[in-house]
Amino acid sequence: MGGSRRSLIALSLSAIVAGACGGTAAPVAASASPTAARSAGAATATPQPTMQKIVVAFSEIYEGALPMWYAQEKGIFQKNFVDPDLRFIASSTGVAALLAGEVQLFHGGGSEVVSAVAGGADLLMVGNLVPIYPYVFMVSANVKTLADLKGKKVGVSSPGSTSDIATRVGLAKLGIDPDKDVTIVAVGSSQNRTAALLSGAIQGGLDQPPGSIVLESKGLHSLFDMASQKLPVVNNGITLQRSYVGANRPIVQRYMDSLVQSIAALRKDKPGALEVLQKQLGEKDQKVLGATYDYAMGLFPSQPYAKIEAFADSIRVLSATNPKIAGFDAMKILDDSFVKSAVDRGLDK
Repeated sequence: MGGSRRSLIALSLSAIVAGACGGTAAPVAASASPTAARSAGAATATPQPTMQKIVVAFSEIYEGALPMWYAQEKGIFQKNFVDPDLRFIASSTGVAALLAGEVQLFHGGGSEVVSAVAGGADLLMVGNLVPIYPYVFMVSANVKTLADLKGKKVGVSSPGSTSDIATRVGLAKLGIDPDKDVTIVAVGSSQNRTAALLSGAIQGGLDQPPGSIVLESKGLHSLFDMASQKLPVVNNGITLQRSYVGANRPIVQRYMDSLVQSIAALRKDKPGALEVLQKQLGEKDQKVLGATYDYAMGLFPSQPYAKIEAFADSIRVLSATNPKIAGFDAMKILDDSFVKSAVDRGLDK
């Protein structure tokens, strides 16, 4: 046996004897192998989550989706071990896709969720990125006043949708009966409303930047601004099946963490936000993009809780044609624990 090996055994025996007599163990030498050090630390380290896929549907290609897009483009989801497959699905079919299991998470209006739950669906809403109506009501050049709007066609995405509710609420507050004074026409997405206004197929409809800015450049104008009224609504609620939430709370939490972090980052990174908006909206005019960003940042709360009062308009309007919705208890479908956890850990700063 070589001298160095005998010395090593002797040192080991000395350490054992010292330990048995109550002596203090010698510290690990600085030259200990990296592999051994990693093995020692592995026993106490918190296991790192693995990247997890989640299929996400969003119902509008508009500025309200910016936190989701920014989190994707800037790697915030990835840092939280979330791999979202983002899919645009129109609001009229988004909840159906959620219920069919085609997607696990739906970004969309609260009215569609209320209707589905009243029909027997078991859903949970865990947040709301846009808690006010994000619209201006755009009209053709020949509509100068509210009185001029009477007898005209007004576009919404679909019956019972958030844009339909918003249109009815906005017009009614100004003394226009949406069922008698105008003709409500379903035209599809906000992009479709912009196109229908430009073509003259409708004479009025809700829009938002950048579409509303494009319309103004073509001679149309805003009749009233709903966003400035700060009326509560679920315009971009985050909804999942209750069973999925129960079985997958960690991924839901990491998804919501990402959105809360994204909103905080967006307030500090206008150039990065403009890059994302340009890519997602296909708009190149920097002035238009800048105005869209400024408008959008007035919509997003730093703490995106879904609140009971945001359902009031949907329940009132929808219950007029669906008795099952009368007395709907929104509290039963809300779970604020995910946003609260993110806020408690300071992710909204």
